[in-house]
Amino acid sequence: MSNLRRKFSSSFKAKVALEAVQERETIESLSKKHDVHPNQILRWKKELTDNSSKVFSSDTKPDKSAHLIDELYKQIGQLKVDNDFLKKKLS
Repeated sequence: MSNLRRKFSSSFKAKVALEAVQERETIESLSKKHDVHPNQILRWKKELTDNSSKVFSSDTKPDKSAHLIDELYKQIGQLKVDNDFLKKKLS
């Protein structure tokens, strides 16, 4: 018997967990439908319900990369101006 673990994509996990939250089908029927153990579906459902508030939270820190990109564009602009100035002086 093979001991390979199956890996599920996050979209598949979300789909199954949402179906479990909706409770239109039993966990047992969902496990047969998606070929996943019922305990795994319950874990995904719990994780979804526990972390769903993070989707709407605005407590995220400002993105440092955006500030870095702005700074780099400023430097590029300054270097272009300097380069153009030097080209004019050498001509």
